[in-house]
Amino acid sequence: MMRNFTVQYLFNGESRSHVFELKQAQLPAHDAAMHLLELHLGDAENGLIMPPADATPEEILQQAEVVGLTQIQVLD
Repeated sequence: MMRNFTVQYLFNGESRSHVFELKQAQLPAHDAAMHLLELHLGDAENGLIMPPADATPEEILQQAEVVGLTQIQVLD
């Protein structure tokens, strides 16, 4: 079953929100950060912007912060 998750966040200090439709029961902040990284930077030529597949939740959130994604909140 697909579920909608509204994510509020700052991108380079600008307040934004995005709705993700996903097949999962919950969306932890680090998962939301990965989706936001893909949304904003997924087509970037430099693949080094994306965290490695084995990154910890903390590393994912730190990487998001480096590229300007902060205050990520998942609303139910």
